[in-house]
Amino acid sequence: MTKQAKNTICLDRYWNEIVGNGGEESACGWCKDKWGLSWQITPLALTKAITDPDRAAAKRAFDAMMQMKKIDIAAIEAAALRMR
Repeated sequence: MTKQAKNTICLDRYWNEIVGNGGEESACGWCKDKWGLSWQITPLALTKAITDPDRAAAKRAFDAMMQMKKIDIAAIEAAALRMR
């Protein structure tokens, strides 16, 4: 299952509802709920960053995401903006 988050507030709410109620974190925005169903919580900022026409910026954002469990929107945006 996937859930799109429009901002950090929504991202935190979705993540905490799943992980905070018996679920577990995984990599790259994925988590499992207490029943074992996998969810990917994807912020719109991540989608925008990894589809940037500037392929170097998109790669930096993607590489940053690969190091995360819960997606950090500010870190994704900072990675994409580096060296522009």
